[in-house]
Amino acid sequence: MATKAATPLVIFAHGMESGPVGTKINALSDVAVERGWSVESPDYSHTRDFDERVAYLLGLQFEPGDPLVLVGSSMGGYVMAHAAEALRPDGLFLMAPALYYTGFDREPAWQPEHTVVVHGWQDDVVPVERARRYAEPRGTDLHLIEAGHTLNERLPLVCSLFADLLDRVSTAG
Repeated sequence: MATKAATPLVIFAHGMESGPVGTKINALSDVAVERGWSVESPDYSHTRDFDERVAYLLGLQFEPGDPLVLVGSSMGGYVMAHAAEALRPDGLFLMAPALYYTGFDREPAWQPEHTVVVHGWQDDVVPVERARRYAEPRGTDLHLIEAGHTLNERLPLVCSLFADLLDRVSTAG
């Protein structure tokens, strides 16, 4: 008898000042659910420490997803970029990832083939150079868009880029 594959899973990591049901997460969750993916959005607000958030995520128990996509915004981008090595997702979607801060400047060790970084040119929280520093040496898809840190003013475009990633991961299997 054939074994049924697990439902595809998206796990979100919110930023330092947001929460597990923010504007972007809600919109991206809708995109995922419309495509048959389940979603998890843990609350990381109990700590403002980058590495504690990574450890918290890695300690959570999720039903295994097949495939698995990690999504992170700002500090959540740091969390997912570093959790990817342990979780080995099929896709990684980073929005304005808060990488390369003093004390939290380790280089992420691994990324999946299907990785997308979206960053706003007018981001006044995380300099756009940090997205470039991550993406360029890896040959990662990097979308620099006319937006600020939250990217909310270009949410339809962000959702479209995310939908494209999910579709590519779904057909790569």
